[in-house]
Amino acid sequence: MVVSFPDVPEAITQGDDLADARAQAEEALGLALLTYPERGLPLPKPRAKRKGLTMIAVAPDVAAKLAVLGAFAATGIAKSELARRMGKDEKEIRRILDPRHATKLPAMVDALRALGKRLVIGVEEAA
Repeated sequence: MVVSFPDVPEAITQGDDLADARAQAEEALGLALLTYPERGLPLPKPRAKRKGLTMIAVAPDVAAKLAVLGAFAATGIAKSELARRMGKDEKEIRRILDPRHATKLPAMVDALRALGKRLVIGVEEAA
């Protein structure tokens, strides 16, 4: 079963069955979206549900990382300033802002707080 995303054409994957396809789709979407900040591209805006398409959300850690990257870019501050605000070494800030580096949730929450944002988590019924 092949999965693609009309709004994120670089995210294409497949799964052996529907459950596997959804799991693969979540990962492919997250990996594709994490390349957008590096390429200087804005994240695509989610569109309203379209008939015949299934909504796929990225993993929570990917969503948090994308939020940090977006908030940092929007502020226009330097990494050294974020480091100062967080009381951390600039090397640690570079890792937090690296889309390919796994970052623990508390560090991303702290980064968002230092950027004047807060992380909001919600729960919905699974598709």
